[in-house]
Amino acid sequence: MTKDEIIQLMTNNPAMQLATVDEQGQPHTRGMMMYSADKDGIIFHTAEHKDLYRQLKHQPKVEVSFVDMKNFIQIRVRGCAVELDDQALKEKIVNTPGREFLKPWVAERGYRMMRVFHIQSCVADAWTMQMNFEYPRKEVIF
Repeated sequence: MTKDEIIQLMTNNPAMQLATVDEQGQPHTRGMMMYSADKDGIIFHTAEHKDLYRQLKHQPKVEVSFVDMKNFIQIRVRGCAVELDDQALKEKIVNTPGREFLKPWVAERGYRMMRVFHIQSCVADAWTMQMNFEYPRKEVIF
């Protein structure tokens, strides 16, 4: 798959599994919604009181996976999660359709609790049933 095809698949299937490692070296995955993806990487958000935030501050290397169940395609992307301190982006995220659940949270706690991350230096690996036994697979960098 090309970089553009990978980005389009992620955009069309924004539910992702995010893998991190905690301070004791234990792996953790969780499902969450990506905010956006483009040629510069993947943007997502969390809250400063969550374990995820502490894990990212401890070890910013992450891997995310996306699945297109209709076409049986999996995309795995690894990279480095860099925290963004961008008030305008936080406001844009909160006002994005589908993220209304954030509004009461921000009204109660303020934007400070909202933490936005950008996965950069991405290396993606696409998998389909047709390429199940192909090794090594072509990695796409973005």
